[in-house]
Amino acid sequence: MDQFQGTDPMSRLNKQKKIDFGKMGRKALLLLLIPLAGVLLLSSFTIVDEGYVGVKYQLGKIVEDDLGAGLNFKIPFIQRIVPVDVREQMYESISTAYTKDTQTVESVQCKLNYLYDRSQLSTLIRNIGIRNVESKLIIPQIQSIMKNEIGQFKAEELVQNRSAVQESIEDKLRESLAQSGITVVSFAIENIDFEDGFEEAIRAKVVAEQEALKMQNKTKEKEEQAKQTVIEAEAQAEAKKIEADAEAYAIEAIQKQLQASPEYIELQKVERWDGQFPQVMGETVNPFVTVN
Repeated sequence: MDQFQGTDPMSRLNKQKKIDFGKMGRKALLLLLIPLAGVLLLSSFTIVDEGYVGVKYQLGKIVEDDLGAGLNFKIPFIQRIVPVDVREQMYESISTAYTKDTQTVESVQCKLNYLYDRSQLSTLIRNIGIRNVESKLIIPQIQSIMKNEIGQFKAEELVQNRSAVQESIEDKLRESLAQSGITVVSFAIENIDFEDGFEEAIRAKVVAEQEALKMQNKTKEKEEQAKQTVIEAEAQAEAKKIEADAEAYAIEAIQKQLQASPEYIELQKVERWDGQFPQVMGETVNPFVTVN
């Protein structure tokens, strides 16, 4: 039975319009709520990448500082998650300094590798701010410690003891920055550039030292050659002495043998005779003898 039966046509039309508008309103509300729910759902999660740590803020206050990589939940519009890069960081700088003998180091290039101490990350964020770590902590510390350490050495000593200076700066930076939640991985002085005049003087000195070293080496070489000559002469003299002693010994032995055996000479004559007699010319006591 028609629900509008017994009413006039105008009333039935108005009631039908109200029903249609009601349905349309519900549909519109539903269409509005669906995307809104999607937005709220998406706003409830944040992805933290590998190498980062999520720091969760609730109305501006840190409530968690160790959210791991992956999908992390938050309350929309009340909480937010900020990713912090906790991988090894690198800072490079170029600065000037003065040595103990007031030589100007026009350029000191250095490199610092560091990490955030995870146990002090919240304190570091609250007191310094991740974005301010280099400007408020690292740069002032490097400048101060490096200039102080370089100032302990004369310019020439600095060149000769560069590795020792680097180690000393690294140790002091490690101790100082650790108090603020920064872990020093390594520190390196990559280049030290002095004024042109000083560098020329250093080069000249190095060349002079090298030339002096060459002369010393030549002198040592000549001395060694002279020693070898003396050694060779002494060896030759000793050899001749030994040879002479051997000959004298042989002569002495032969003489002793001849004295002991006179027949030995006759034996030698017989062994060397060729079987021919000498030819004698003349009638004098000492005839001239020819032997074929």
